[in-house]
Amino acid sequence: MEINFEISEKIKRALDDMGFESLTEIQSRTIPLILEGKDVIGKSKTGSGKTLAFGVPAVNSIDKDLNKKFTQVMVLVPTRELAVQACGEIRKLMKYTHDIKTVAIYGGQMLSKQVPLMRQGCQIVVGTPGRVMDHINRKTLKLQNLKMIVLDEADEMLNMGFRDDIETILKATPDDRQTVLFSATMPKEIMDIVNNYQKNPQLVEVAAKQMTVETIKQFSVECPKGTKADALAKIVQEKQYALGIVFCNTKKMVDVLVPILKEKGITAVGLHGDMRQRDRDKVMKEFRKGGTQLLVATDVAARGIDVNNVDAVFNYDIPTQTEYYVHRIGRTGRAGKAGESYTFITDKRQLMQMGNIVRTVKSEIEPYEIEGLKKEKTAKPEADKPAAEKAAKKYKKENSFFKEKAKGKKPQKDILEKAGSFYHMRLSIGRKAGVSPKQILGAVTGESGVKGSEIGNIHIGDNHTTVEIPSARREEIIRKVNGAKIKGRKVSAK
Repeated sequence: MEINFEISEKIKRALDDMGFESLTEIQSRTIPLILEGKDVIGKSKTGSGKTLAFGVPAVNSIDKDLNKKFTQVMVLVPTRELAVQACGEIRKLMKYTHDIKTVAIYGGQMLSKQVPLMRQGCQIVVGTPGRVMDHINRKTLKLQNLKMIVLDEADEMLNMGFRDDIETILKATPDDRQTVLFSATMPKEIMDIVNNYQKNPQLVEVAAKQMTVETIKQFSVECPKGTKADALAKIVQEKQYALGIVFCNTKKMVDVLVPILKEKGITAVGLHGDMRQRDRDKVMKEFRKGGTQLLVATDVAARGIDVNNVDAVFNYDIPTQTEYYVHRIGRTGRAGKAGESYTFITDKRQLMQMGNIVRTVKSEIEPYEIEGLKKEKTAKPEADKPAAEKAAKKYKKENSFFKEKAKGKKPQKDILEKAGSFYHMRLSIGRKAGVSPKQILGAVTGESGVKGSEIGNIHIGDNHTTVEIPSARREEIIRKVNGAKIKGRKVSAK
């Protein structure tokens, strides 16, 4: 790979081992600036290669003569999945530099596991804001020698309510540190951070690429609830696909779906953020070799996958953002080859989401019929906007626990069961403690790893707060949030 900037030979060897033939635009434009020590703003969409854009300069900047117990580079990310992923990519860059250490710190993992690693010392720390604050307060994260701080997906961190934590962390770092910020959007809150904490930053803006690829034929598959796995298996078997990627919105669904597909005679492997790096590498090696038909993955885990011969992509769960849809289907139809994508729809809300995707990507998405599945009569994804909005309002009305509460009715068990997709978690903190919805959202997502888009309504009372969380993950989320600190107070969750 041709490189037009100065980095160590060890990092070049690591990049070659990682199979890179060329740099992405964001990498080629930001790496030289960061290597020069300039503050940088990188504006680009998810999936543009930002991790290596800051990872290469980060590893290259480490002074091995300094005490390794003092962190030299810190990377802030919004979720535990991104912390694990970014740390894993940086470790690949350190393949031939054995005297550099990095660690990922995030909510949901016991502090007792992280504290010994931090005390041993690590020059590069990747973490979520809440957990970084914990380690700063415990003095297990020493920032006196910090050279560089990176804010990755800064807009997402602010959306999750981490602004106060981010500013507290920035104030705890040396004034002469280098500040690098990556964000897909530039709202006022981002510009406030830029103006207050960066010095003459260089802006690198990468325009979004074409929304879809012409070589990809896109389908929507309507099927009754409980039949998606059957529908997926039928398509794979009918089309005789050799290699496909199945996207799920949660790690739990990945773990559930893989054994189901195996029972149906399809070779499948899972990939998500909770897996060890060596296991992830093993899965990807097997997939690239064609040793398995389907790779079942979450969006975060699938970032960085670059396989040219993927026959089809399956949206088992509709993506939470239209942007994710574009990234997902772009895994097929590469290198001029034809590819196909399938998105499964089981209810009116998903139909509305599919309609939004159709309007945004401005691409034809054809219905795909599967024989043998009982078909429920539903409107087409191209249904007009008023019909979609009407369906959404009806769904919200039928599933709103807080609508019942607003009328003064006592929440009953049958109301909770009617809501179905949500469980109402109760936190022992309320408005008397001065807590805000953003702080609650940031704490829940940061500790549990659940996405902000998966959280429902947040109702703050005087002394407690009720948060709608996915029912399927309630035990896991409650366990991880219980004992977390919000506004400096330890809270209980039930």
